[in-house]
Amino acid sequence: MQKKEFVASFLVTLQRFGLGFLISMSLAILSAYPLSKEQKDLKGRSVYAWFFVFTILFSGGLIPTYMVVSQTGLIDTIWALVIPSGVSVFNVILLLNFFRGLPKEVEESAFMDGAGHWTVLCRMILPMSMPVLATVALFTMVFHWNSWFDGLIYMNFPQNYPLSTYLQLMVINSNPMKTDPNHLSGILEISERTTRAAQIFLGALPILLVYPFLQRFFVKGIVLGSVKG
Repeated sequence: MQKKEFVASFLVTLQRFGLGFLISMSLAILSAYPLSKEQKDLKGRSVYAWFFVFTILFSGGLIPTYMVVSQTGLIDTIWALVIPSGVSVFNVILLLNFFRGLPKEVEESAFMDGAGHWTVLCRMILPMSMPVLATVALFTMVFHWNSWFDGLIYMNFPQNYPLSTYLQLMVINSNPMKTDPNHLSGILEISERTTRAAQIFLGALPILLVYPFLQRFFVKGIVLGSVKG
């Protein structure tokens, strides 16, 4: 593994992080909001909800998923890392339960004033849901930053690996540093293990920097999103 591969993997992870975060958060919110309505407000709500629950009970499997990604031409593209994992049912359930616990009178008064669903969602529901949104955002960021297996199976070239895949392979395939015996006396005191430890730390640093800002929402958001409904 060379330095340029580390930089390339870091850039791939930044791209995945940005696209994956936007797609996952958007789909989770747009899925949870209508499902948080009563059966009379959304016909077939229970059927739609079971579509999500079914994916928790039964997975499509690795080989079928790979075949779908391959036949849609997503192999070796950034979309293979963000589209298959675009919807997290766990995050949808957290948001759904939190939305159901919000005061119904707020929505009803907004509808009476002529507001539509988009206006209610963007200007009323989301501002009142900051704790659970921060929690889901943290889950999403950690997932996309740390996920490595999908990069291993969907990417054929090392320059397309996300950072977590690069670090995983670097640790597994650790080899002794190749050094010319005639130049042993001039070796720098920085070992390969130290270099790899530094790269792993740099890979975890962004999440370590973000977490303190979201920590105050974390416990409140996950508790409220789990028990309200």
